[in-house]
Amino acid sequence: MYICPVCKDKLNRIDNSWRCPKGHSFDIARKGYVNLLTTAKHNPKTAGDNADMVKARTEFLDKGYYSPLAEKIRGVAEENLADTKSPVIIDSGCGEGFYTAELAQIENAGIYGIDISKHAVAHCMTRVHLAGIKNCNFAVASSFELPFADNCADAVVSVFAPVCNDEYARVLKKQGKLIVVSPSPRHLFELKAAVYDNPYENKPNVYGLDKFGESPEEIVFEYKAKLTSQADIHSLFMMTPYCYKTSEEGMARLRALDSIEVTCGFVIQVYSKK
Repeated sequence: MYICPVCKDKLNRIDNSWRCPKGHSFDIARKGYVNLLTTAKHNPKTAGDNADMVKARTEFLDKGYYSPLAEKIRGVAEENLADTKSPVIIDSGCGEGFYTAELAQIENAGIYGIDISKHAVAHCMTRVHLAGIKNCNFAVASSFELPFADNCADAVVSVFAPVCNDEYARVLKKQGKLIVVSPSPRHLFELKAAVYDNPYENKPNVYGLDKFGESPEEIVFEYKAKLTSQADIHSLFMMTPYCYKTSEEGMARLRALDSIEVTCGFVIQVYSKK
C-alpha cells in the first residue's frame, strides 16, 4: 500500500522501518505508526493539531456526542462496499481516530488512516491498541500527497477534513467510493445563536470533484444533543472554526453557559470515481 513520499516507489517493511528500492527509509515509531510527511512542504514536528488540541477533541468525542454520526458513516460505507469481500478503506484526515475505529468494525476491512498531525496519529495507535483493533494502520501524511499506490483503495473517507480531487481519484480503484462528511446548514446553530448577535447557517461546501460523478448520493443526518457541562460546551466550541473569529464578548457568553441543546447536523456525500 505505502509508497515513498520522496520518489513514489513502493515501500517495503524491513524490520522496524519502511524502505524503498532507492534507499529512502522511514522508521516505525514505538507506538506503531510511520511518519511519511516530508520536510519539503511541512515540518513533521509541528504540522497539524498539537497534543493539547488532540487531547481536548478526544475527551469530547469519547463522551459519545458524535457516536451516532460514527455509526452512520460506518453504515453508509458498509452499504456502498457490500459487494467487496475485503475492502481497503483510507480515512484521510483521520484526526485522533474516533471515526477510524468505527470503520474498523466493517467485516474483513483493511483500514489505513492518515493525518498531518503526528500527535493525532500517535493517539490513533493508542486508541486501537486499547480497543484491541488489529486491522488499522496509521501514517503521518498529507491528504494532498497520499502515501498510497495508484488504484489501491475501494473507498476514501473524509470527515471534516480537506478534500483532494486528484489524489483521491489516483488512489481509488475504478468505481471506488469517496465518502465526504461536512456540516449541514443547521449544525450547531443553537451554539452560534448563544454566542453571536447574528447567527448564520453554514454554507454548503463546493469541492470541484471533476474526476467523480456529478450527482453524488447525499444524506442529511441530524439529531439533537444535550450538553450539560461548561467543559463540554467549551470543548465543542473549540473544535469548530468559530473559535478563531469570536470576540471576547462572545467568549464571555460561551463561558456563561451551563447547558445547551444543539443540533448535530451533517451532510454525507457518496461519490463514485469515473
